[in-house]
Amino acid sequence: MDKLEVFDLEGNLVSGLLPISFPRSLRVLNLGFNKIEGGIPNSLSHCRNLEILNLAGNRINGTLPAFIGGLRGVHLSLNQLGEAVLGEIGDNCEKLEHLDLSGNFFVGGIPRSLGNCANLRTLLLYSNLFEEVIPSELGMLGKLEVLDVSRNSLSGSIPSELGNCSGLSVLVLSNLFDPYQDVNSSRGDYLLDQLSSANEDFNFFEGGIPVEIMTLPKLKMLWAPSATLEGSLQSTRGACDKLEMINLAHNFFSGAIPLEFSTCNKLWYMDLSYNWLKGELVKELPVPCMIVFDINGNSLSGLIPSFYRGSCQPVPSINGYPSSIYDPSSAYLSFFANKAMSRSPADSLVGDSEIVVHNFGGNKFTGTLKSMPIASVRLGKQTSYVFLAGENKLTGSFPGILFDKCDELNKLILNVSNNKMNGQVPADIGTMCRSLKLLDASSNQIIGFIPASIGKMASLISLNLSWNLLQGQIPASLSQIKDLKYLSLAGNKINGSIPSSLCELRSLEVLDLSSNMLSGEIPRDLVNLRNLTALLLNDNKLSGQIPSGLANVTMLSAFNVSFNNLSGPLPLSNNLMKCSSVLGNPYLRPCHVFSLTVPTPYPGSATEAQGYTASPMSQSPRSGNNGFNSIEIASIASASAIVSVLLALIILFLYTRKCSPKSRIMGSTKKEVTVFKDIGVPLTFENVVRATGSFNASNCIGNGGFGATYKAEISPGTLVAVKKLALGRFQGVQQFHAEIKALGRVRHPNLVTLIGYHASEAEMFLIYNYLPGGNLENNYI
Repeated sequence: MDKLEVFDLEGNLVSGLLPISFPRSLRVLNLGFNKIEGGIPNSLSHCRNLEILNLAGNRINGTLPAFIGGLRGVHLSLNQLGEAVLGEIGDNCEKLEHLDLSGNFFVGGIPRSLGNCANLRTLLLYSNLFEEVIPSELGMLGKLEVLDVSRNSLSGSIPSELGNCSGLSVLVLSNLFDPYQDVNSSRGDYLLDQLSSANEDFNFFEGGIPVEIMTLPKLKMLWAPSATLEGSLQSTRGACDKLEMINLAHNFFSGAIPLEFSTCNKLWYMDLSYNWLKGELVKELPVPCMIVFDINGNSLSGLIPSFYRGSCQPVPSINGYPSSIYDPSSAYLSFFANKAMSRSPADSLVGDSEIVVHNFGGNKFTGTLKSMPIASVRLGKQTSYVFLAGENKLTGSFPGILFDKCDELNKLILNVSNNKMNGQVPADIGTMCRSLKLLDASSNQIIGFIPASIGKMASLISLNLSWNLLQGQIPASLSQIKDLKYLSLAGNKINGSIPSSLCELRSLEVLDLSSNMLSGEIPRDLVNLRNLTALLLNDNKLSGQIPSGLANVTMLSAFNVSFNNLSGPLPLSNNLMKCSSVLGNPYLRPCHVFSLTVPTPYPGSATEAQGYTASPMSQSPRSGNNGFNSIEIASIASASAIVSVLLALIILFLYTRKCSPKSRIMGSTKKEVTVFKDIGVPLTFENVVRATGSFNASNCIGNGGFGATYKAEISPGTLVAVKKLALGRFQGVQQFHAEIKALGRVRHPNLVTLIGYHASEAEMFLIYNYLPGGNLENNYI
């Protein structure tokens, strides 16, 4: 054993502590992914030939010994190491090439002495608790290829000195993917679960991306979503021959998309969604070659051009994991591509086929669509194409050009909702596009009849033609689309009866025929649609009785037949029956269900234009009396995300106050409520707690990672939701001002309103708008 050079037991069940002594001739020690505990013994420093140390994926704790700076490769990810990283690590690190400290609990600042490690190629510091700024000294690392500082608590500006890292190919500043999700599920490790939930990305930077970084000659990937970056997008100055992936989504960039991106011939992933970008797109952008091009949620205008179609570069293999020491940059690109594509909302719709996503939604584009912006080389029976252009100002006839290449694809997902398109649905649409999986053309000005050929679209699972100017009758051929789950024809001028053949759609989950001119009886065989969750027939001219068998459709949670000419008894179902669902039927037996309110119509659009599916319960601004309000469901969806942000911000602020001696002296135990919005009723600690029944379980309307939510009637008719926070889940990770700056700039039409909050060392809760309509899980398709 004295002459042992390589000791490799990776991926076994080795447990216990590391021995206090090792063979001095040891060159490689690989004990990764075992169950080893305890600290790293200093006796390893006596192994003068030691080059590679891999203890990743264990339960190593304690501090980081300084001697590791003298090694060549150090892999300590996924452990329990903590405290600050000693500056001495950079005192003798001339040999160090790979340093992976990710997935630990390191605090304090990133050591500036790492700038002395001249041969460092890979520096992975993600998923820790690092604070302060990115040291400018890292710009001295001329051989650095991969730098990942995401999922920490960093702040300040991005140092322009990083532009001196001439070998840098991957820069990850923030990351919303959990790098260890797959590891967690495979190992079932409680610690990893805790690590994953604790180490979200709280990097909040100031300013923009320095031009020195954008012009790095070897940069392949720049990843910085939701990092509070702002300013103009910097020009690449033509130095982007290597650039393949860029993600700057959910920031505050303004101005135009630089023309120089047109020279990035290898660029296949570009996400600039949800910024403040303006101006027009240039036709030279390599959009047809891109697998992902997402500019949703900006203020871009002009035409969606017929992009120049040059030759396309091959797309890298989408697999891998960001820990390969052999080709770290390729492993990173592969990993992030895999994560991004698998989290696409279309992923569940297209199965195993390759996906191309082009999202132009939520902008101010005008004019007509002249072609599908996908290159011929990207077409194929193994490719599914997602084209999203909803929520714009597009005009012209409903473009049959959108279906020209349909049958050259595995599946097509198409959303052109909330525009100003007119004309008719092509009469031969069923033969033009049998691969169509989803069509959302709602909230346009489409006229004419629904063609009978639509029944030939056997792949269709979602059809939304609501809030147009369609007339005529519902074609019975729709019953041929056996996999159809969502059908909305609401808000048109459709007449005649509801075809009984629709009852053959056994997969149907949402049927919305509201706000038309339908007459006759409700087909009794609708009771056979056992998967039906929403049946909306309100605002028509239907007569006869409500089929009593609907009370036995156990999945049905949204039901509305108000404002018709129905008669007879009501179905006996507490879950189904709401007085607001049967209003305006003068011959119907009176409703005796009390304590129910009529949903209030909201202004705004019913569908999420940039989404892949429409909201199940559609409502248009043209309708003022729909009984079931889809905006409530959209509000619940936005509330889920926005309330989480609010919770995190308030908790982080309170943590910083709690850590300050002054804040303790100022009476952190006071029972006061800070009010942001006057609701006409005084809000005090006492009346809020009393309204929740002292947070009684009977008033609980939901539980989440931040705590439980309670319904509270502060005064008769005044309802609020009170979120009581689970304090043990939170850690202080960032200055309050940065989060408030970010929160103040959040733009969302259905943003939930924070009314006020109470905070003391004993108890914390938030007060916000009460959103009726049940929970999102029960209403979302």
